[in-house]
Amino acid sequence: MTVDASITDPDLRGSRRAAETAYDQMKRRILDNEYAPGAQVLEQTLADDLGMSRTPVREALMRLAREGLVEVVPRHGMRVLPISPDDMREIYQVLASLEPAATEILAARRPTAQEVAPLAQACDAMEAALERDDLLGWAKADECFHFALVNLCGNRRLAAMVMTVWEQSHRARMFTLRLRPKPVESTREHRAVLQAILAGEPERARELYRRHRERAAIGLLDIINKFGLSRL
Repeated sequence: MTVDASITDPDLRGSRRAAETAYDQMKRRILDNEYAPGAQVLEQTLADDLGMSRTPVREALMRLAREGLVEVVPRHGMRVLPISPDDMREIYQVLASLEPAATEILAARRPTAQEVAPLAQACDAMEAALERDDLLGWAKADECFHFALVNLCGNRRLAAMVMTVWEQSHRARMFTLRLRPKPVESTREHRAVLQAILAGEPERARELYRRHRERAAIGLLDIINKFGLSRL
């Protein structure tokens, strides 16, 4: 029987934790546009920013490159890959197929209110954020709703596929957040989807979510075209 060395080697466990920390922090900064699309950042600069050595940073960069968020530039660290309008169109086509399927699967199980409490909490948070004109708070609650929905559907592969694609769209959504109308209608649509799930109406829940996703795609692409945002 082979024993994983990371279980018994504290140095290896520490290096893995450091690489995971570097990955999490760098990814969040990319998704929130702290490292802007097209930006080039030296590996040593990244290490200094994170307060760690270059080894875990290098491991994190390779992982981010596999996810399509950065290009690793030899001896020059990373370049944050931008997203084009065509990229966003493809991303939303994928989401408009997969997320409604997750919604239908979840509604077909006829979950209890307790089981879908994360969705209700996210809806409450979205509504509260709108009342105080907190767009960043709204965006965080919106993110929680989408993440919870795909995780609650019970199909891990579907959830993993959605999460990867959804994260790629996050930068564009955050970049255009203040260029879009106040998301009152979007918030209502989330609540309607939740009600259909609680009512055990899988077809209605799926259709509501499909329409929600398609309307969001049209709105975002319209803004990209209106403001001439060729790269995000």
